[in-house]
Amino acid sequence: MSNEQLRLLTKSDLADAYELSTAAGWNQTREDWRMLLEISPRGCFGVEAGGRLVATTTIVCYQQQIAWIGMVLTKAEYRGRGFARRLLTSALDYASSMEMKTVKLDATEQGKPLYEKLGFQAEEPVERWSRPGTSHEFPDMKAEELGETLLALDRQAFLADRSSLLKALTVRSFTAVASAGFLLARPGRTTNYLGPCVALDPGTVRQMIGEALNESSNASWSWDLLPENKQAVAMARDFGFTPQRHLTRMARGN
Repeated sequence: MSNEQLRLLTKSDLADAYELSTAAGWNQTREDWRMLLEISPRGCFGVEAGGRLVATTTIVCYQQQIAWIGMVLTKAEYRGRGFARRLLTSALDYASSMEMKTVKLDATEQGKPLYEKLGFQAEEPVERWSRPGTSHEFPDMKAEELGETLLALDRQAFLADRSSLLKALTVRSFTAVASAGFLLARPGRTTNYLGPCVALDPGTVRQMIGEALNESSNASWSWDLLPENKQAVAMARDFGFTPQRHLTRMARGN
């Protein structure tokens, strides 16, 4: 009889979940996993086998507009058993129960065929750009709450209210705030993250990114951007970033 169990993740799974993302070479920290469990406790799924967590998938819902799938991971020796499909099906069932209009994810080439079978369609490319450094130094914390004006600006850009996510991030982020935008930056497992960043004009973005980078000039950084955003690409090059990883943003629903 199989001892495999699909269940919701709990905080007792943090160590195993972090081990999965680390083994995959991902940049998430334990705090990233903890945040997902806190803001979406009913959307974090795992498969347990042999008393250990061996596969995961998470989904975060923003109102009834957009749900986001992430952390689709399976321990190497357990691949090919259909765990990812089972977990994704559970996540999509959860999205349906929440009457979500759209579900999105960022797919690797390896994952795209499965996502397509589940009804996802390619939307646009996403690229991870990196700036090398000699340390894992992070800017001195400058946590700052985002006021209603900036949260409204984010809703306009994201097309849904993700203030719960932003509030969770600001607690452990370097925050740059301007009248026309904001930037959050936080430490990752191996490099620092730039983003999310929302602003009305490129000049504001350049100023805020420069502020974050100058605070830790020797650190390595990662920035996920949309290559169709030519201004972001040009700015990334100006700051010494180069493309490292290519993904495909996919959507299901509206």
